[in-house]
Parts: sequence; structure tokens; C-alpha cells
Amino acid sequence: MNVREMREEWEEKYLSRYASRSRNTLGRDIPEEKCDIRPEYQRDRDRILHCKAFRRMKHKTQVFLAPEGDHYRTRLTHTLEVSQIARTIARALCLNEDLTEAIALGHDLGHTPFGHSGEAILNQLCPEGFVHAEQSVRVVEVLEKDGRGLNLTKEVRDGIRNHRTTGHPMTLEGEIVRLSDKIAYINHDIDDAIRAKIFSESDIPVRYTDVLGHSVRERLNTMIHDMISCSMDQPVIRMSPGMQETMQELRSWLFENVYLNEVPKAEEKKAQRMVEYLYDYYREHVDEMPEEYRRLITERSEPEYRIVCDYIAGMSDSYAIFKFKELFVPKAWEI
Repeated sequence: MNVREMREEWEEKYLSRYASRSRNTLGRDIPEEKCDIRPEYQRDRDRILHCKAFRRMKHKTQVFLAPEGDHYRTRLTHTLEVSQIARTIARALCLNEDLTEAIALGHDLGHTPFGHSGEAILNQLCPEGFVHAEQSVRVVEVLEKDGRGLNLTKEVRDGIRNHRTTGHPMTLEGEIVRLSDKIAYINHDIDDAIRAKIFSESDIPVRYTDVLGHSVRERLNTMIHDMISCSMDQPVIRMSPGMQETMQELRSWLFENVYLNEVPKAEEKKAQRMVEYLYDYYREHVDEMPEEYRRLITERSEPEYRIVCDYIAGMSDSYAIFKFKELFVPKAWEI
């Protein structure tokens, strides 16, 4: 018996009856020989961690565009916080930690530069629309590895696709990530907003803080404990009705006071205009995109507009700004 088989035996013995077991995976689109050390979901986790799209997230906006300071969240640090919360919950519930972590690490791989403002403008520009959850799946199925994709298991791809509020993952591990995403961004966006002096902790209405807690630490602790206690030995992942309702109300309050606030939104129109200029330019100059993208047009017969969206969505904030300056800002004359 090799290391992988021993781990699979451990899963059979110690995981909850509701857990996803590695040996029972629905598999990959392209069959592969199994690893002698790592179970299937751990292999997926490793592939995501080492892919290019994962590394690019460190330079992609979470909420604040190009923030001056090292302590504001980026898309990468958000992803790591979601992963940590989700793994804590999965371990407490004796569910599959490897599957949970793989979904969490991959859930935002398809996010655009400039956060949701970049996603919104690409959704307008792309004829078939643009949704970052679907783009994250496209990243792992098509765009990585020069068009070969990462060949992840169906459970991981399903969890990535269904991490949005309206999603319905097929596994409890996917459900954990779906809720952990909300828990993470609600709390770290409050933390970043306080750091940006948009509001202070005392400005958060007491009808929320009296239920959830009076600091980021308290709120995280409260939400995670509630989710674990309500889901223990159950075939569903849920929060108590009062906790769920209060969390949703706080999320709505954040939309009014952070996401739509004039401070983080001040530069959004400029960022969207940059994306629009880049999209129009590459629609007319497809041959100037990198070869790995052009091959998707010639070898897979994909529409040019789709590949232009892929290229722009994959850009970091800084690279999008660099390309805009290179293409549209006049250079000083050198003698």
C-alpha cells in the first residue's frame, strides 16, 4: 500500500459520512495515472497553487484600486483568507480539507484587473457576457498550460463555478467555500475600510455588532462557530437563521458604505475606460496578443472577442496600466 492509498484509507475511517472521499471522485476529463503520494484533490490543490493565474492575483484589486500601503487586501490575500476559514470549518466538520482548499484557492482565478469594476465593464463589452466564476473555470479548463488547462477533478471545478451567492455546489466542501467567501470579504473589507478612514468601528450599526461582534476578530469567531455548530453531523452547510440574516444585512450595509462609497469608487470610471480602450484595441489588433492566446483562435476556433476578454481578464492591475500607457500615452521625444 502506497502513501496515497493509506491516505484514502484514513479518509474512509475518519471523515464524516457526508464528506467527499478522494477515491470516489467523479474524475478528470482526461484520465491520468494516479499519484503514489497524493490523493486526487491534493493534486488539484497543488496544480492551482503553482499555476500562473494564481500568482497574478497578488497584483489584482480586491476593493481599493491601487492602494497606497502594504496592508490592504489584494485578490490573492482574499483567496488565502477564504482558504484558511474554509479549511478551519472543513476540519471541524470532518469533511475533505484537500477538496475544500483546492476550491478555495481556485475560486477567483478568473477575476479581472480592477476588481468588480473590471468585471462589470467586460460583462458589457463581451457579446456573451463575463462572469468571474465562469472565467475561473475557463482558466483551469482551457487557459492554463498553453491551452491544455489543469485537468482538475469535476468536484473542484463545480465548487469554483458555484462559489457565488446564487451557486449550488454538488459537495459540502463547495458549500463551505461559498459561505467562507462571504465571511472573509465582509470582515476584511470592513478592516480595509476602517484603515482607509471611510468609517470607524463605532459607525457600524449596533444591530449588527450586537449579534456578530464588535471587532473583525469577534465577528469571524462568531460566524465560524455558528456555521460549525449548525452544520455538525448534518448533510447541509448552513448558519442559524438569525446569523444568516444579520450577515446579509451587514453585507447590504457594506454595499452602501464601502463598495458604492465615493472614496474607493473615485477611480473606477478611469479603470473601466482603460479596460474598454484595451478591449477595442485588441479586437482590431488580435495579432498583437501573446502567441498562447492567438493559438486558441487558430487551433480551437474560438471567437476573437472571447480570447480578447481572456487576455484582458488575465492582466494584473499594473500590467493593464502598463499596456494602456504603452498603447495610448504619447512617449517623450528622445534626441
